[in-house]
Amino acid sequence: MQTIYERLGDDNLNKLVDSFYNKVLVDDRIKDLFQTDIVEVKSKQFMFLTQFFGGPPRYTEVHGHPKLRMKHIPHKVTLDGAGAWLECMAEAISELPIDESFQEEIFQRFPHAARHMVNS
Repeated sequence: MQTIYERLGDDNLNKLVDSFYNKVLVDDRIKDLFQTDIVEVKSKQFMFLTQFFGGPPRYTEVHGHPKLRMKHIPHKVTLDGAGAWLECMAEAISELPIDESFQEEIFQRFPHAARHMVNS
């Protein structure tokens, strides 16, 4: 059975990351969390999602273990913020040229991770 990464491919993964950050950067609920080099953020997100979806360990090879919760500690991540993040991700996923069941499969990977990042 192919991984999400193998079925999605790099082109669609790049589309997902670009669309997601286009939404995040205009969402008043969370845009302040992303006041940094967005090119670097997108690159890291692409590498992380590659391995999160079962592809090669691109993020780990460049940046080491993701340690997501620890890396998010300096940022105030609220339950509402996690919800906004998930909404932006759901919208970005819905724009991918893939069938609805695959969109849902992808999205279901995120709610637990988003709740895990909440620290405020």
